[in-house]
Amino acid sequence: MAQIHIKDTKYNEKKDMDKEIIFKLGKLAYEQLERGNLIFYEEDLRECGIDVTEASVYSGLCTQIFREEFGFCQGKVFCFVHLSVQEHLAALYVHLLFINNNINVFHQITKERLWSKVKDWFHHSSSEHVSLSELHQRAVDEALQSKNGHLDLFLRFLRGLSVESHQILLQGLMKQTRSRSDRNQKTVKYINKKIRTIDSPEKSINLFHCLNELGDRSLVEEIQQYLRSGTIKGAKFSSSQWSAVAFVLLTSEKQLDEFDINKFVEGNNVKVLQKLLPVIKESRSVKLRSCGITDEGCAALASALRSNPSHLRELDLSGNKLRDLGMKLLCAALEDSHCNWRNCGTNYNKNGNTTALKRNPN
Repeated sequence: MAQIHIKDTKYNEKKDMDKEIIFKLGKLAYEQLERGNLIFYEEDLRECGIDVTEASVYSGLCTQIFREEFGFCQGKVFCFVHLSVQEHLAALYVHLLFINNNINVFHQITKERLWSKVKDWFHHSSSEHVSLSELHQRAVDEALQSKNGHLDLFLRFLRGLSVESHQILLQGLMKQTRSRSDRNQKTVKYINKKIRTIDSPEKSINLFHCLNELGDRSLVEEIQQYLRSGTIKGAKFSSSQWSAVAFVLLTSEKQLDEFDINKFVEGNNVKVLQKLLPVIKESRSVKLRSCGITDEGCAALASALRSNPSHLRELDLSGNKLRDLGMKLLCAALEDSHCNWRNCGTNYNKNGNTTALKRNPN
């Protein structure tokens, strides 16, 4: 809406096509995001009904949020000025398609049929009711199925667009509003269910961000109480609660200089280690002393060592007697081309216990 205002002010005119332009750009953003494309071509624009020669229509709007570049290949290539702009417009397209036309973009229909149903979206809307919670649940499923997380931020934008307080900002683009009963409670329950069942700590954290968008902080506030009282070590947490611990630590204003597993859990617990891996990746010093780390735990830790970027500078494994497989996994991670642990000190005692791994500051 800010870009439309800039355009209208600059050219002292207001075009009825402004809303349609936003919708077409959103369609382009969504389709290219779905394909994993950050750069696209003139034919991609034409498929979405965008005429690149109509400078009078797009000047002042697209030049701000959409740029044209000349690549090494022949012809013009295009991209949005930032990936987050593409992700936001994609979410806006999916949201408006639902609000104005009762269409769930995630339903399995062909692109041609979908576009034929929405090309007159300003004048017609489907009488078939589509549930907002169903749309959001499908979006959650699509994001969870993504191997590279390319729909994670899109999902968070989509969740934010449905919040009641944001509807005033969007009312110029919407033909109708939805009742409160069709809003967020079912989605909150669905996301909480998914957090309990998925293994990926990164995807769990993204779902907590979605809950945050919806204003649901019940589980996070519960974990914060444990952290403030210092009773977290004795607590018997579920998988979703440990995911909440990781989310709280990562979103805390305190810098993650040191992470000590013994402050959170006693003895060996591979599942806890797995859930807290994102915290380990962001910490500069990690202490996993006498926690009975297994080969499975070493495999999880190796993935953290390979992460790029990695803030980890010192890893203390004293008191752990690692097996051959665990040692091989850690050594392979340290020798990986993506891992910058060069000339690091690795110490073992005579019983084969690892004492410390320390990264060369250079």
